Amino acid sequence: MDPEILRSSFAVVERRAEFAVKYFYSHLFRHNPDVRGLFPLDFPEDMERQRDRLFAALTHVVERLEDPELPGYLRDLGRDHRKYLVEPDHYAAVGASLIAAFATVSGSAWNAEAEKSWGEAYGAITNIMLQGAWEAEHDGEPPWWDAEVVSHVRHGDDLVVLTLRPQRRLTYSPGQYVSVNTPHLPGIWRPYSLANAPRPDHTVDLHISRVENGVLSTALVRRTREGDVLRLGAPGGALTLRTPVDRPLTLIAAGTGWAPVKALLEQLDATHEARLFLVARDTSYLYDRSAVERLQARLPRLAVTFITPAPGRPKAQATERLLTALGNRAGWARHDVYLAGPPDLVEEIGEALPVLGTPAERIFHDVLPPTGQGGTRPLGSAEWLLNRPQPTWHNPSGRAPKA
Repeated sequence: MDPEILRSSFAVVERRAEFAVKYFYSHLFRHNPDVRGLFPLDFPEDMERQRDRLFAALTHVVERLEDPELPGYLRDLGRDHRKYLVEPDHYAAVGASLIAAFATVSGSAWNAEAEKSWGEAYGAITNIMLQGAWEAEHDGEPPWWDAEVVSHVRHGDDLVVLTLRPQRRLTYSPGQYVSVNTPHLPGIWRPYSLANAPRPDHTVDLHISRVENGVLSTALVRRTREGDVLRLGAPGGALTLRTPVDRPLTLIAAGTGWAPVKALLEQLDATHEARLFLVARDTSYLYDRSAVERLQARLPRLAVTFITPAPGRPKAQATERLLTALGNRAGWARHDVYLAGPPDLVEEIGEALPVLGTPAERIFHDVLPPTGQGGTRPLGSAEWLLNRPQPTWHNPSGRAPKA
């Protein structure tokens, strides 16, 4: 397979990405009606997200054809697809429809060389993903973990903290996330950060922000009850403490970005120097202050700064106040910095930190897999800082999963 042929032919497809993806699904369902059950066809907004994820993955692969880490990404993707009940035959059906879509939208730009290269590339991708799925099964990893809701605590109308008890032990590192599904919404999964370090009783907390018109988040916030059973995908993400933890830490959390930061703080011992900046839309949205107080009591070297807009001012002022507060602190060259929150905020603060003196290699943040418009997790009323972005899913550079 020729990487240059793959890239040049994909560039043609990108220009008609919306039509390509729609043609792909039409072709797939027409020739393989049994595959329809794997997709959330009853929820058009989730089909939009599914289309987005498909092109995000393709863009990611094409941009990294020579990257030695690409096989690892594909193996993880294969492991993760087990939760969708994907079988080997499905891969072949998807490949045939994908090449048919590429050929159709490319017109005269499509030729035998392009078809040969894409056939070989897709075959290699499929083999690696199936290897990842086989390894997961061989290691005894289930397609998902069933987890009973043992506590459901509402904070206002649009945010809930769920405590779950997985029926099988879930092994993870503080700062990671899991994808979540409820059985009565098959095919709909969303990533949520685990909000605690591992506990002796193996329970985990999730902080769920309801997204306007979000099918799953609305169900989790407003209809989930104690005793219900949810499904959790395999833990993922790299927002974990670097070891050895021998430097002071700065942790910046906005909205439900507090969840992974809370898990990281629970991992620290009393000797560790750390500072926390907790950002909220206003004081009423600081929904977990009691947990902050408990952490301060256990970690005497933890300094906490709450950031909110001035009364009556727009929520965007919180970002300005955060930048000012960061600029008034010293010692950035000594600190490892961890960021969690709305992606635009993470990006803005991540660009400001090197100016303050933080080495770029000491700034850590996670980017969740694309799940909504604009290639980032949709923002709801509990995502304190930013308005929901305009739809830009047709822009492949805005959707690609980032390392």
